[in-house]
Amino acid sequence: MVKWTTPAKSDLRDIHDYIARDSKFYAQKVAQTVVSRSEMLNDFPEIGRIVSEIGDHSIREVFVYSYRLIYEISPNGVHILALIHSKRDFSSGNLDELRK
Repeated sequence: MVKWTTPAKSDLRDIHDYIARDSKFYAQKVAQTVVSRSEMLNDFPEIGRIVSEIGDHSIREVFVYSYRLIYEISPNGVHILALIHSKRDFSSGNLDELRK
């Protein structure tokens, strides 16, 4: 089962709201595509690549438009940790930042 963390839900809401300033239609489309891609992880949790900044095999990402959908695979399912813009500086790879 895919579960979204509170920070990840907030990321999605912020992205939606930002896009909606210009186009409510595209904001909804992006949000729906992100959610759809996350649901795919139910059946294919290892489809994403390992987040290079972290290097943990259980922390992976898939790209949706220009965003990185970062998630963790655990015995309890898949947990969406964050949705960040691909240009965001994440070089420190702070896993605790994602798990807030």
